[in-house]
Amino acid sequence: MAQTPYSQTGESSPQPSPGGMTGILRDWASDRQTFRQVPWGKVMMWVFLLSDTFIFGIFLLAYMTVRSSTPVPWPNPSEVFALEVAGQTLPLFLIAIMTFVLISSSGTMALAVRFAYARDRRNTALLLLATALLGATFVGMQAFEWSKLIAEGVRPWANPFGAPQFGSSFFMITGFHGFHVSVGVLFLLIITRKVLRGDFDLERRGFFTSRKGSYEQIETMGLYWHFVDLVWVFIFAFFYLW
Repeated sequence: MAQTPYSQTGESSPQPSPGGMTGILRDWASDRQTFRQVPWGKVMMWVFLLSDTFIFGIFLLAYMTVRSSTPVPWPNPSEVFALEVAGQTLPLFLIAIMTFVLISSSGTMALAVRFAYARDRRNTALLLLATALLGATFVGMQAFEWSKLIAEGVRPWANPFGAPQFGSSFFMITGFHGFHVSVGVLFLLIITRKVLRGDFDLERRGFFTSRKGSYEQIETMGLYWHFVDLVWVFIFAFFYLW
């Protein structure tokens, strides 16, 4: 009788999955089979980001549809988003700074992940804090931009510069993105505190969960932050350059 092969650990080798559709369904029905080498938190973050991609995609498609179908002229972004500095009118000046700040935060986040896996607590915490400060700066400039447009009469239901749909689409999409950045800043500060306290080194149970933390959570946070930055690139192209 044929003997069942054993590994060096004494456990039997895993049996191959059946072929065809039955094998596919069997593999994908078990997270142990599909995501054996992937941390569960990272998998769930990818699922969340995928769902968020659909939401932002629908918002931008709706924006393109409204802008293409309205008979009223759409406002000129260079005029609406212009900023007066020292008596000079600078088109998209504030938006350019906002974009630079947010894209720069992706660099500090990537470095934070690198130092985290090197278990360099000091540099990891400093880079996470720098990322949070850049994100907060972006949100602050966005609030200034909103207050400027509101003072000029832009409302979700009205717009003195042209098509009334401009206000509703602008406040909805940029507000939804700003909310994502604000939540990201909050969690960056929480993770920074955990790093400084040594929670990941001591595997101390921490905020919002009874599970022991690890430096993989910083990489998972980095996935979220890079996604938020990438979404801004599309918003920047659709609202400010089109």
